[in-house]
Amino acid sequence: MTDEAMTDETMTAKAAKPETRAFEAEVGRLLDIVANALYSEREIFLRELISNASDACDRLRYAAITAPELLADDPELKVTLAIDKKARRLTVADNGIGMDRVALIDDLGTIARSGTTEFLSALSGDAKKDMALIGQFGVGFYSAFMVADEIEVVSRKAGEEATWAWRSDGKGAFTVGPAEEARSRGTAVTLHLRKDADEFLDPERLRRIVKTYSDHVGLPILLETEGGSETINAASALWTRPKKEITPEQYTEFYHHVSHGFDDPLLVMHNRIEGKIEYTSLLYVPSARPFDLFHPDRVSHLKLYVKRVFITDRCDELVPGYMRFLRGIVDSEDLALNISREMLQSNPVIARIRAGLIKRVLGELERLAKKKPEDYAKFWDNFGAVLKEGIYEDHDYRDRLLALTRFRTTASDDAAISLDKYVERMKDGQEAIYYLSADTLEAARRSPHLEAFKAKGVEVLLVVDPVDEFWMPAVGAYRDKPFKSVTQGGIDLDAIAGDAETAEKIPEDGPDEGRVSALVAALRLALEDTVKDVRVSARLTDSPVCLIADEGDLDMRIERLLAQHRQVKETAKRVLEINPRHPLIAALAERVGRDGAAETITDAAHLLLDQARILEGEPPTDAAAFARRLSAFMAKGLAI
Repeated sequence: MTDEAMTDETMTAKAAKPETRAFEAEVGRLLDIVANALYSEREIFLRELISNASDACDRLRYAAITAPELLADDPELKVTLAIDKKARRLTVADNGIGMDRVALIDDLGTIARSGTTEFLSALSGDAKKDMALIGQFGVGFYSAFMVADEIEVVSRKAGEEATWAWRSDGKGAFTVGPAEEARSRGTAVTLHLRKDADEFLDPERLRRIVKTYSDHVGLPILLETEGGSETINAASALWTRPKKEITPEQYTEFYHHVSHGFDDPLLVMHNRIEGKIEYTSLLYVPSARPFDLFHPDRVSHLKLYVKRVFITDRCDELVPGYMRFLRGIVDSEDLALNISREMLQSNPVIARIRAGLIKRVLGELERLAKKKPEDYAKFWDNFGAVLKEGIYEDHDYRDRLLALTRFRTTASDDAAISLDKYVERMKDGQEAIYYLSADTLEAARRSPHLEAFKAKGVEVLLVVDPVDEFWMPAVGAYRDKPFKSVTQGGIDLDAIAGDAETAEKIPEDGPDEGRVSALVAALRLALEDTVKDVRVSARLTDSPVCLIADEGDLDMRIERLLAQHRQVKETAKRVLEINPRHPLIAALAERVGRDGAAETITDAAHLLLDQARILEGEPPTDAAAFARRLSAFMAKGLAI
């Protein structure tokens, strides 16, 4: 920045007046959660503030690669804790990148970032769970209001002359304006502690907190007291230390640092690769599902370092989108420190690191599935829907991903099983892997399409994730067994040997075939404009009707999903199947051909179609007509 520009900025800052602004509604909601959180470990606020300070120093170190003058006046980056017992103040300061007026307003007064809607919808009202989400969303600064009744932030952005101050009591508004006194580069967060927070004025208490939560921070954390200044952390990047010297507790706290999560990691993967390329990775699989896991941006949360210098926390090239649940760091010895975002996208070193990380993660998941199936089940419940995206997208690792995939089935209420287990349990004569797609497991289990399969004792996969609709047709088969939806035409179970112990008895009796054929013809005539065909069902044993997609047509659920996203202009007509053994269908078959029965059959046809649509989770074709016909039938049945 030129001297002239600095002078103009300084004059603008001096001329500016403090301005009071209301927090945006989302921040107000966060502060209300924090203020009322009965959190048992309030000391985590210090972890969050130190983590923010460390990030600010990392960002300045990176900026100084191309602008070394930013570090020239104070090259030793550090975080400082200062206690003022008399004034009951605790200050957390850094000499990092700093903030200007706009950054103070945007970063501390608003949540202007993608995922806000998903974040707010994830807040449950459970204080402990919501505090965890607040940390994940990167606004852990607000946790300081658990111990402070007022917070003051004074900051000077690197390369600029003006110093700005932000102040708030966390009750709906904040004030921002020029600071009364200039400060050196960086940010100082001063907490005016509550009456019940005296413990955070005790130097020994602060030493223990830093040792517990922030010992891994790779720059000095200084504690200033009346007796002088001392470094109270190891001040070396955790991933650079030998694994044998790192305790499980230290790994866990580093996970909290990089993820801003409150859960403990399910998996820890710390590896150093040497050879043609050299890099260290410290990766974590969370034990809790991050709130933004299904955000359409599919953002990676791995931090990229080069020779211990932070480069970016948005390097989506490090791992594929289907591994976006990972948290942690990758530190390369072979990339240039001044590498740009554009260069990362096509860099061969990044491509090789990516391949290595994928193999490493898949290997660890395979070991977890084999040695700790209960832990793997937890992983699958949280992240299975994301991992399955790779089956569709990543042909190179498709077979390994398929082996890792788990399914709820009609024969396994609680435990999800692998495809290998399903194939092992297939009946004699069964040539296909049958599956049913629905919006929820409950809806799938209630589906009439399963009736004949249950009667034969044939196991059916129950799939509820939208991605299943895409990878199953793309894969086509597993171990030479084709995937086949039970909601599509062409189901023939006659060749499958039933299980006498588990199979349900299929009724043999039914109305006269001639009358059934006449009913089918009458229903076809009544519904000729709304369905593709009417057929006698081989899959129904209890329900009167169901809708299916004809062979060659899209499965009904995927067509519905595509229609919702306007990916198909017109949906295909369905096939209505009827169960001639059901009392309702049998009664209608008896009425066909009688005098005055045509109107009754027509109304019944539309009611049956609407009933089948409702069972599929769809509304009736014409709600008013459905209500009218239903009322008329009830009136006749009650002889009103």
